[in-house]
Amino acid sequence: MDNTAVDRFDTSRFETSRNRLASLAYRLLGSAADAQDAVQDAFLHWQAADRQRIAVPEAWLTKVVTNLCLDRLRSAQARRERTVGAWLPEPLLDGDPMLGPADTFELRESVSLAMLTLMERLSPVERAVYLLREAFSYGHAEIAEMLDITESASQQHLHRARTRLTTARRRRAEVDPASARRIVEEFLDAATSGRTERLVALLTDDVIAISDSNGAGLAEKLLQYDTPQRVAAVARGGFRPTPTKRRLAGGAPALHYAVVNGAPAILFVLGDQVIGAVTFDIANGKIATMRGIAAPTRLVRLTEAWRHHGPDTPLIAEW
Repeated sequence: MDNTAVDRFDTSRFETSRNRLASLAYRLLGSAADAQDAVQDAFLHWQAADRQRIAVPEAWLTKVVTNLCLDRLRSAQARRERTVGAWLPEPLLDGDPMLGPADTFELRESVSLAMLTLMERLSPVERAVYLLREAFSYGHAEIAEMLDITESASQQHLHRARTRLTTARRRRAEVDPASARRIVEEFLDAATSGRTERLVALLTDDVIAISDSNGAGLAEKLLQYDTPQRVAAVARGGFRPTPTKRRLAGGAPALHYAVVNGAPAILFVLGDQVIGAVTFDIANGKIATMRGIAAPTRLVRLTEAWRHHGPDTPLIAEW
């Protein structure tokens, strides 16, 4: 086999792993754009490597991507962005290959916005060990080799990660899709009609609402609201259309129901552009968490996926 044929074959071997690597990188970084960059960097490492000496390409590539992601998480810029309260994970539309397989509860949970946010409490190594073990089922010996740590250290990192996540985790159970949609539609009807009492009844007692405030200004800052009354007031104000909101949006968007990172969501769509997303965590038949994401940089991939989405009937045709 000549060199050109070898290069084509090796490129093909990498491409068969691309989606799995991107899925791992997204879980580690919470950003689709950063995940794509990490995978592309891994491809450059793959091209430069002596591939004949790589016994198990999948393990080698997983190690490279994991460590590239850890470098990003440890960077001064990432620490600064993630410690000033300005960070929310980048949402992905159901069916996006970067979400990876959803065969087990662990895989589905590891890509939820709730879990991606919680994992910010972990150190980069704890995050990597937790995901490699819990979501991708690697053994501690394999993880130790990938991260250049001992098996004992891998076990300790996993224990600490589980403890921190269990302590911080809000209750989350898988919800029947039809029930989730019904709850979100009831919420939207109550919010747009200004029915505060009905809104409060749809929220858990410890509900939290988080918004990226549109990413407006030089520095983003997350806005957070708690108590059913405060969240209901914010939802009522946020979901009620006004001429000013339409002017700022550039028109009257349609509101669509969608599934984002495994959770029910409402998308604000203007033309073929997603200009906002509100996701919902459901617990015991009520809304436990709402996340509003409107920063354009966080909606790029979601918009691209939406453009290939099959036509559906909007919840509200012109908001």
